[in-house]
Amino acid sequence: MVVTHGDNKPVLVEPDMECTTRDGVVLRADVYHPSDGGQYPVLLCRTPYNKLTPRYVSDARAMATRGYTVVVQDHRGRYASDGEFKWMFRDHTETHDVDDGYDTVEWAAQLPWSDGRVGTWGHSNASWAIWLLFSSQPPSLAAGLASGMCQDLLDLNFGIFETGRRLQWTYMMAADARRRTGGTDGPTTPEEANRRWDQVERGKYVWWMPLGDIPGAVFSTLNDQLQAYHRAQNLEFMRFGEFHSKVNVPTLQITGWWDRLIGTVDNFHGLTTSGPEDLQDQHRLIIGPWGHDPTDFSRKIGPVDYGPDADRSYHSMITRWYDHQFKGLDNGIESEDPVQLFVLGENRWRGEKEWPLARTQYTEFYLHSNEGANTVNGDGVLTESAPAAAEAASDEYDYDPRDPVMSLMRADAQAAPVDQSPHDHRQDILFYETPALQEELELTGPVRLRIWASTDAPDTDWAARLAIVFEDGLAMNLTYGIMRAQYRGGYENPKLLEPGEAYEYDIKLNPIGVLLKPGQKLRLYVTSSDFPNFDRNHNTGEPYWEDSDLRVAHQTVFHSPDRPSHLLLPVIPR
Repeated sequence: MVVTHGDNKPVLVEPDMECTTRDGVVLRADVYHPSDGGQYPVLLCRTPYNKLTPRYVSDARAMATRGYTVVVQDHRGRYASDGEFKWMFRDHTETHDVDDGYDTVEWAAQLPWSDGRVGTWGHSNASWAIWLLFSSQPPSLAAGLASGMCQDLLDLNFGIFETGRRLQWTYMMAADARRRTGGTDGPTTPEEANRRWDQVERGKYVWWMPLGDIPGAVFSTLNDQLQAYHRAQNLEFMRFGEFHSKVNVPTLQITGWWDRLIGTVDNFHGLTTSGPEDLQDQHRLIIGPWGHDPTDFSRKIGPVDYGPDADRSYHSMITRWYDHQFKGLDNGIESEDPVQLFVLGENRWRGEKEWPLARTQYTEFYLHSNEGANTVNGDGVLTESAPAAAEAASDEYDYDPRDPVMSLMRADAQAAPVDQSPHDHRQDILFYETPALQEELELTGPVRLRIWASTDAPDTDWAARLAIVFEDGLAMNLTYGIMRAQYRGGYENPKLLEPGEAYEYDIKLNPIGVLLKPGQKLRLYVTSSDFPNFDRNHNTGEPYWEDSDLRVAHQTVFHSPDRPSHLLLPVIPR
């Protein structure tokens, strides 16, 4: 037993406490609780990422000092827990996490230091497990918190393998799998795996062709699950919208404008429109100027400093929520609007009644050019005026998957605000931007790009990125989206193209929340690759995991009166 001290209550840590599930598998958790022997509300996190990871330890201790019993449990088949690990990239009915979550809640409610009420916390994969737990409606669950987890998997990957992130993630996850089997053919800790990936393996495996032929030993016992996932990119495994009507406790959702899993907002929307009516006004949503990393909810994660009010700590947001839910403290949550969002450019928090905002005026911004939108020095323009008959009708470029547009992102393959200038002079990117604004323009909400385009390939990708261009010329990304052409009629109905035929594509981008100032511009980038954020389309129409061929595709984007390509932007009146 280890004794630690916080600002308030001294804390005891009970390591490797055993929860036996209904099928006899032992799951182990570390339990942090005030040392006074009292009974407190329980805050539960179930994770596949090792309960001894420093961020879990520090957050758990911080929350325990505030008068909570905090449980951090390793998922089935991970680290200290027994059983077989089945990852999140498969149908949720194929894992044990619904039952394991239920059983763990009821076990935690009976701990000696529990007052019988349980709440959840945890980010990303831990929140995936929370949503499965929500669906099981354990009686002792009294409130919930889930962060960094979208409603649908296909809103994260757009039906395309996330080469950079998913290979790195699987390589990292394979370290514990290798340790459990006694393997010596690779890293056995996630720290070692991340170092080796960054320094040695990344530059080899993201370019490997075909991806399905990467040696199985690289991913240890997870290789079979990876191979199955390669073949299921267009399948929706999560479907958390099915759970919204079952969530019978108030929840808090947390995400950031650069969070790859900002589809978190769809969970909030679903709960407030399709959840039990008596709870719809009790759910809360926070959107900050952050990425996916809960250890870096800070004022400056890229080239722009958003000021001291942007700084938050994850554990403080958790305890504020549960101080309200479990302790009845008057800390402002009861009186503030249910949606708290940090508007970029305005650089302050603002309360809203709903998401998306009811007063949104969805406005078309049309693409125009004189057939020369290629590169930052091109003539592409974005305006609210529809194309006229006398205008040039299209722009063209060649997409070569041997020379893809490289993703500008963090080293861990997470999205982040980044200077876009390294791509300024690529001929395979079309640039369309507004004139310098004469007055403020707020864009807060969902974004879509509807383009007409053709290719001479049987399949290709259309990738879009939206950026703010500051007065000094800095272009910083705000959001992105991508569509594999064969999914234009829906993920469930893939269909190859007729080369040379023009099709309309409706591309979903992640939501934004930004106030553009006079003198600033909005810029749209249109291209056909974002690698290794998403796997290169080989332009062959063949399955990427078994295809070694690459071919150049000639692309045409139309903007004529009968093919009026445009952005649909969420304008907020001011």
